[in-house]
Amino acid sequence: MKGIEGPALLVRIYIGDADRTDGHPLYQAIVTLLRERGIAGATVFRGIEGFGANAQLHTSRLLRLSEDLPILIEVVDREDRIREILPELEVMVADGLVTLERIEVVAYRGNPGAVPETSETPPA
Repeated sequence: MKGIEGPALLVRIYIGDADRTDGHPLYQAIVTLLRERGIAGATVFRGIEGFGANAQLHTSRLLRLSEDLPILIEVVDREDRIREILPELEVMVADGLVTLERIEVVAYRGNPGAVPETSETPPA
């Protein structure tokens, strides 16, 4: 993958841990889509407390409210790449928030010897 140093976009996707698509966690489906499309990077964070548009508190402090903790997915790539994938992300996020922010990437480096892991089982 080419470096992306310089101007870029940061997408933040706010969803809930209980959000699903086709029986799988929505955050996993989003990360899979981003990886398949060759997006530069994405990270998923699980929050300990938060609320959204409906003002319902989700917190790890109370067992009955901890079933749908906040999830934040941060995605970084060049603007053209982000704009290309954004319509698909908007469709996937039926209940949540998607934001865009202009950023400047100072460094983007990986381990040149690393082999990317896949979620698929290699053929026997």
